[in-house]
Amino acid sequence: MKGNRPTIKAEPRSKMGSRYAARYRQSGHLPAVIYGHGTKPESVNLSAEAVIPQIEAGEKVFNLEMAGASGQMLLLKEVQFDYLGTNIIHADFARVDLNERVRTKVHVELTGDAKGLKSAGAILMHPTSELEIECRVADLPDVIQVNVSDLEMNQSITADKVKLPSADMKLVTDPHAIVAQIVEQKEEVVAEAAVVATEGAAEPEVIGEKERLEKAAADGKAPAAGAKPAAGAAAKPAAGAAPAAAQPAAPKK
Repeated sequence: MKGNRPTIKAEPRSKMGSRYAARYRQSGHLPAVIYGHGTKPESVNLSAEAVIPQIEAGEKVFNLEMAGASGQMLLLKEVQFDYLGTNIIHADFARVDLNERVRTKVHVELTGDAKGLKSAGAILMHPTSELEIECRVADLPDVIQVNVSDLEMNQSITADKVKLPSADMKLVTDPHAIVAQIVEQKEEVVAEAAVVATEGAAEPEVIGEKERLEKAAADGKAPAAGAKPAAGAAAKPAAGAAPAAAQPAAPKK
């Protein structure tokens, strides 16, 4: 933990609701809530220009400067982003004591050049970028460093293998969570489907059917495949078919 924690200046926020919060943000403020230590939650405004860069840099603990509450320590508990997930629009802080044990997430920073990255196609994966720990506020680290220099191809470092900055700290994150891993990047070859330009869907061919039809056409028994009857030729009824019923003559006028 740093010896000197940043100070945030806060002023009470009198008007609540999303409409007023949007107005506060437009005027350069960051709406926030301070709670804890048996006191009533208090809505405040912070300077967005001063606080947001500190939060984005990984700061967790702040000194509070506010009328009637200066000298208190605040622990960042939750941050709310806009619908795009890029801009911080709200923050929650809890009052804490330096000797109080708290649970919070700390960013993991990978250091060193992994041996396994010298292999062709090797890539370094970082699935778990934060570890949740339990420790005293006074011992809360800004970042947890993990050296990956000895990491070989297809090897991984799980959360339980990470050395915490202090023996007094307790790991809360799943011990089997993978913090760093080197895997081989395999290219997926997608075969392109051959497109055959046809006027219609091809029908299955019956073996010998073409020859049978051509032979039958030669014998005068059936038209060749695809042949059309000559113009004006009457259709010959099939053998055994009943003649069509005679149509009555039109009455004479």
